[in-house]
Amino acid sequence: MDRDQQGLSRLAPVPVRDIWRHEAHDFTLWLLENADVLGEALGMDLELSEAERRVGGFALDLIGTDVATNTVVIVENQLEQTDHSHLGQLLTYAGGTDPSTVVWCAPSFREEHRAALDWLNERTDEDTRFFGVEIAAVRIDDSQPAPLFRIVAKPNDWSKQVHTERTAVTLSPKSLAYQEFWRELLGRIRTEHPTWTRSTAAPTQSWITLPYGTSWIWYGMTFTLTGPRVELYFGGPDADTNLAEFERFTAHKHLLDEEFGPTIRYDALPGKKACRIHIDRLSGDVLDTDSHEDLIAWFTSTMEKFRAVTQHIKSLLEAEQRSGEGATPSSLPSALGSHGSAEGA
Repeated sequence: MDRDQQGLSRLAPVPVRDIWRHEAHDFTLWLLENADVLGEALGMDLELSEAERRVGGFALDLIGTDVATNTVVIVENQLEQTDHSHLGQLLTYAGGTDPSTVVWCAPSFREEHRAALDWLNERTDEDTRFFGVEIAAVRIDDSQPAPLFRIVAKPNDWSKQVHTERTAVTLSPKSLAYQEFWRELLGRIRTEHPTWTRSTAAPTQSWITLPYGTSWIWYGMTFTLTGPRVELYFGGPDADTNLAEFERFTAHKHLLDEEFGPTIRYDALPGKKACRIHIDRLSGDVLDTDSHEDLIAWFTSTMEKFRAVTQHIKSLLEAEQRSGEGATPSSLPSALGSHGSAEGA
């Protein structure tokens, strides 16, 4: 053991291949379940929703969302030193997913690849960011290994921007009320439904999003002008794709109608890019702190039922796609009666 005179040990590097032997099967799947490690390195509240996302004839390692801005994040991984092939893949995936944040993870970066990321940050608009992240593992004495991520390429003003966003914003009373409400609600979700989201940051806007299973469709909990709303939002960059998936989904709308009756709405939002399916409550003000407990109960119970049905429909659509023929819509399995079996979907 390497200790000094005060008994303090030293961090010892562990080869990444000793921890993650296979990039796709080990590292990518580990990162999907531990997005907070990468998010902490990047300085963002990161949720990764899907591995091996198809982009044309290729497979993107990971796609997800910057929760604070609700923008797309893509991640390309290597377990070897960076190479030209992965740089090309990174740009191909960026062209097919329209991300705001592009992350390249590898144990070491060639100087020319680091320079390429710097060049992209200088030449692209301020809403597009490229990061290089060196991945490593360390241990102390005989401890379990721990991941260690280090940013080696980033936008020039990123640290300043993150600091400004976190500390320099003067919040209105209503923004503070939203932040407190979402903090309470996320606490309830972490206790009762920990698989719904990994997010812990309470935003200051009137809505939060939860993963659905693809990066361009998500669940929303929001305060509208008329009151609270739970929704499924089809918000990808292509309007035709959003509408097509919305129509595939509403082909099974009778399952939602059986659960929610006349309270559910199906909005194709003509003339707009997105579509939504939602349930509204016609009263509820975030500034009324005495009603927070009641509103949190409504959000969680409504989302519990809504997720159960929509995740079942998602499974039907995936089965249809695999079989290449229309599946006959069926009633919800009895196991969903308690609204618990969709938790791991």
